[in-house]
Amino acid sequence: MQGDTLHQHARDIAVSLEDVTNGRPFTPHLEAWKVHNKVFLIVTDHDPDLQIITLKVNPHEGDALRRAVDTMTSGRYFDKRHWISIGPGAGITKQLIEYLVHASYDLVGDRALRRKS
Repeated sequence: MQGDTLHQHARDIAVSLEDVTNGRPFTPHLEAWKVHNKVFLIVTDHDPDLQIITLKVNPHEGDALRRAVDTMTSGRYFDKRHWISIGPGAGITKQLIEYLVHASYDLVGDRALRRKS
């Protein structure tokens, strides 16, 4: 999957989810997607050398993914243990991105709802 395709696929999935907002609160090249006002996806664009998305993950799953896929690294902008950054490359499929966006949304959304209770 190429960088532009990776970005667009992640955006398409995010926009289809409930209670999601997006904007650029940090810098113009970081598009943040939020659920219940908590970030679950960052799309880094406007930089052809850094075409990544960053998502929240379960730490154990994140470790396994980083070991298995060369273009997955520790989260670029957030806690390195709980976030992963994904760049284009071998092993990055639409199905994997869909799974990871949904998992990040669920992790962040569930946590935000528990805090409100």
